[in-house]
Amino acid sequence: MTESRRVKKDTIVTDLTTGSVPKLLLMFAMPLFVANALQALYNLVDMIVVGQVIGGAGMSAVSIGGDILHLITFLAMGFSSAGQVLISQYVGAGKMDNVRRLIGTMFTLLLFIAIAISAVCYVLRGPILNALNTPPESYDYTMDYMVTCLVGLIFIYGYNIVSAILRGMGDSKRPFAFIAIAAVLNTVLDIVFVGFCGMGVFGAALATVIGQAVSFIVSIVYLYRRKEEFGFDFQPESFRVDRKIVVPLLQLGIPMAIQSAAVSFSKIVLTSWINAEGVIYSALSGIYNKTGMMIGIVSNSFTTAGSSMVGQNLGAKKYDRVPKILISVLSVGLVISTAVSCLMLLSPEAVCEIFTSDAAVLSEASLVVVPIVVNFYGSATRSGAFSIINGSGNSRLNLLVALLDGMIARISLAAFMGFALGMRCRGFWFGDALAGFMPFVIGSVFYISGKWRKSVL
Repeated sequence: MTESRRVKKDTIVTDLTTGSVPKLLLMFAMPLFVANALQALYNLVDMIVVGQVIGGAGMSAVSIGGDILHLITFLAMGFSSAGQVLISQYVGAGKMDNVRRLIGTMFTLLLFIAIAISAVCYVLRGPILNALNTPPESYDYTMDYMVTCLVGLIFIYGYNIVSAILRGMGDSKRPFAFIAIAAVLNTVLDIVFVGFCGMGVFGAALATVIGQAVSFIVSIVYLYRRKEEFGFDFQPESFRVDRKIVVPLLQLGIPMAIQSAAVSFSKIVLTSWINAEGVIYSALSGIYNKTGMMIGIVSNSFTTAGSSMVGQNLGAKKYDRVPKILISVLSVGLVISTAVSCLMLLSPEAVCEIFTSDAAVLSEASLVVVPIVVNFYGSATRSGAFSIINGSGNSRLNLLVALLDGMIARISLAAFMGFALGMRCRGFWFGDALAGFMPFVIGSVFYISGKWRKSVL
């Protein structure tokens, strides 16, 4: 009881179990939204600057390199999401000692994984690009981008750990501040390195790595200065992997990581098919992926906020608040998706011209318009589904979503529409977009069954 009261007083912890659900959701999600928007912005800046300076080959390199980077961060995404859910449930239940042990376990486990993945991917860098059918025009550019980003992988993993800790405790403002630092640095350095210094794609990747490194260092300094508020002393012994804590982290983190990896892997497969069609379609794929990333900032922001709110309320056994959270998350996602879909349908040329002035790419841009709109709505429905799936900590359901959404539905639909129906690249994009509705179907069945009430760890 004493510990639970202390949790309420800690300024680093926000109680998400009382008060107006829509108001709390918006207050928690908006900093995440802006943070994700900034993160998307500095990823977009790479493509925009490179696309304007180098053209389609540069855009293709950033698109392929970005897909590879997203794939190899699957463990960071999976385990940080799992850590956030566990922390939110522990906070809701007042189990702060478990929070402290989880922090040390996450740091040691994920940073070791980041180093190992960087080393393996560097050794296999050539075969990886060959397997993706990287167009000859963009091969050297893609290699520069990939190798440079591998150096900065540890910073991406580190930032995800810190953000998961803070978000699980109900703090979304500090992650926003940290990513803002990375976004500003990346934007400025992109212009300097690519535009003025002529460093090409390597300069864009270097700008991203520097931004991520500075952001991670600042976030660690912040946690160290506030260490008394969550009881993590940063002593060497505190970073040991706790056996009792690592079990639930692995049970939840592995399916979430598989889910992230499965989606990324399926996109890599689609990228390989599209790359075989030539550099123009590879560049168009970059536009499809980047616009998806832009609407994804809404989905991810409200998924993160919804998951933390669901987790805390399930931990506190306040089940009546969960439906209100889900309705609020879905409503916001659908409204925003409708708005941006109208913009895409009314001014598709203006949207595509943001990324490139390459006439050959723009002449085929109409192929991606409708798939982009379908993807927008799939993204909106996913936010509600993952709020209940992730917030409840149901590892088996996460694995099911990973297999169906990430692998079976996405690749099968894309292959059927692209090859069997002869739609080629347009079919690949449609298949990817339609598969995005699978989590909503699974999440709806899970919610209606009522089993989420029994999923608290």
